[in-house]
Amino acid sequence: MKRLALIALTVGAGLMLARPSTAAAQSSAPPGGAYKLVSSLVALPDFVPGLGTLYVDPATLPAGPFLAYDHQGRLVSSIYMIPLKDMNSHKAFSGLKVAHERVDHVDMLYNAGHPGVAEPHYHVILWYVSPQRASQLAK
Repeated sequence: MKRLALIALTVGAGLMLARPSTAAAQSSAPPGGAYKLVSSLVALPDFVPGLGTLYVDPATLPAGPFLAYDHQGRLVSSIYMIPLKDMNSHKAFSGLKVAHERVDHVDMLYNAGHPGVAEPHYHVILWYVSPQRASQLAK
């Protein structure tokens, strides 16, 4: 029993030590790891007005998360793109990755489809900035 507790403490400490570098890597663009610039994968501009510069790990498509950065390369949101057909079939989306940032507010927006996620879907946006700062991404 003591050995199991020691293993759990060791693994937990390892995760705590690994977390800050992961969070730091995601807080500024490019996020690194398996994340790719979305505009290098599909026909979208480098900067999507209203969202920012998007990165995604292609293995997580279509849900994501897509990490969005402002013009200065600062993380502003994580976006999940959830197809309506999956919502209608009650598909579960469990264990989605998250950025290690404090969420300011959440938006859910309908989208009829775009390159990369052609079918109708919802954008579930976890904003790490205020609504005022998010509105500055319109341009």
